[in-house]
Amino acid sequence: MKALATGGYAIYGQALGILMLDTRFPRIPGDIGNASTFPFSVRYAKVRGASPKRVVREGDPSLLEPFISAAQELQAEGVKAITTSCGFLAAFQEELSASVDVPVFTSSLLQIPFLHSIFGEKGEVGVLTARAASLERRHFEQCGAAGIPCAVMGMDEFPEFSRVFLGDHCEGEAVSYDILKVERELAEASAALVADHPNIRCVVLECTNMPPFRTKIQEASGKPVYDIVTLAGYVYSGLILD
Repeated sequence: MKALATGGYAIYGQALGILMLDTRFPRIPGDIGNASTFPFSVRYAKVRGASPKRVVREGDPSLLEPFISAAQELQAEGVKAITTSCGFLAAFQEELSASVDVPVFTSSLLQIPFLHSIFGEKGEVGVLTARAASLERRHFEQCGAAGIPCAVMGMDEFPEFSRVFLGDHCEGEAVSYDILKVERELAEASAALVADHPNIRCVVLECTNMPPFRTKIQEASGKPVYDIVTLAGYVYSGLILD
């Protein structure tokens, strides 16, 4: 224990700050939006108006400033690192990380260069994403993954997943979903991804709503699976805490 305790914040012990989209669907354990997912305390900041439609489908650049403001507020409240609740915010990686003085990891896609290296730069990295139609070269470039062979499978055509996690839900609207149906859809997509690309060495889950189903995805794909929760644990393990 340190001999000197230094003040400056109202709340302590919340090392990881999480920038949240403005959503209405349930966040079950394993989801980044459920605090019980983590074996350490986290602090959340919701960016109002940042709907899945604006972030994923439209890639709305006008959201950058609200996300920067929220990141700066989290830093002022004492967090030691910042992440987000949507992998498509990889598009803002450079700007968000430059706006604060703590580490920022916007997306699980940041793991791609590391994983490609440790798997011997052989084969492909599989990417399971909420919407393949929206995942562009710029997202990979911001994560240092441009030029790395990746095979992408989206949940675009899977009705329950798309309805819940990509729906344009109204203010105050309660959203429910069939957990087993989503689980089956993710297992089907994972199996199809590997069947179509047999050279895949590992799978990265772009979407932060997928980690609760990691075990089923591993079973269906037969591959090691990594996501935003695995990345958060790694970043947390190296932080210097108050």
